Amino acid sequence: MKYLVLSLVASFLFIGTATAQTASGFGFKGGLNYNANGNYYESAVSAAEKPDRNVGYHFGLFYKAGGKIFAKPELVYTATKSKYNTGDFKMQKIDAPLLVGVRFLKVLNVFAGPSLQYIIDSEFDGINIDSIENDFTVGLNFGVGFSLNKIGFDLRYERGFSDNEAVFATDNGLSIGRIDTRPDQIILSISLLL
Repeated sequence: MKYLVLSLVASFLFIGTATAQTASGFGFKGGLNYNANGNYYESAVSAAEKPDRNVGYHFGLFYKAGGKIFAKPELVYTATKSKYNTGDFKMQKIDAPLLVGVRFLKVLNVFAGPSLQYIIDSEFDGINIDSIENDFTVGLNFGVGFSLNKIGFDLRYERGFSDNEAVFATDNGLSIGRIDTRPDQIILSISLLL
């Protein structure tokens, strides 16, 4: 995936007649998330278990305002999954990144900003998790993008600022599981400005 993104960026750099996504307006976006959440603990004495990364997805709306310097708030539904030895942690959330960016070389841009996150639903290995420390959290997004006319692509990194622990009874009902729900993900998106 990394080589595909780099190849696409290189090809568009050499297109001399390309015009960037410079207009202001609303648009749609969607794409893939390469995600892992925080450590999993099954009891107070167990060692921390780090998750394997998995692919999730997202889709939503955005508004872009400005030209060379732009603001781009987004409202996105995100579904992620982290795989642990003892089960899978699935989470659905609403993300609201508030991005500010700078366009350069006609088609490229860099951006960053806070991401407000609201957890809608979460489960571990089929067990619904009702006890999450904070349903509402804040993280950080930053990345690079390129655009041609009304179509844009971006690659970004997202990380939650503070621990946000989910606590639940495990399948055996005797031990307590804890997971840090803070996102740690790479996000690849395609967008269409209307």
